[in-house]
Amino acid sequence: MSAWRRYDSLLLPQFHERFERRWGKGTAPFLDPEVHEQPMPRAQWINVDTGAALAVVPMWSDDDQHRSFAVFYLPPAGDIWLLRPGVTDYLEARHGENITLRNDAFKKAVDHAKAFIFGPESQ
Repeated sequence: MSAWRRYDSLLLPQFHERFERRWGKGTAPFLDPEVHEQPMPRAQWINVDTGAALAVVPMWSDDDQHRSFAVFYLPPAGDIWLLRPGVTDYLEARHGENITLRNDAFKKAVDHAKAFIFGPESQ
């Protein structure tokens, strides 16, 4: 049985801390749920044996429409890795239009995260 468990509470503070330690102070506002006007999909897992963690989080560019989902892994050693799930980009439509594109991008990133922690046969 795997030691990985879904963690459905707020994003672990270690993601924010390690992200800013690696890429600079103020670089991780997208990890703060208070920044968003509407809830964004997010998923995370923790390994109860090692203390490692994995999260799928929304990211975007400077404009308000280009979005993607990133997969971040926190190894027990104290670093942060950006895993490459392939293209998870989508355009954020106004007023909830085309929410399907966002959900498809999120599902692809979550599938990549699950394959990373549980193996490719978990699909």
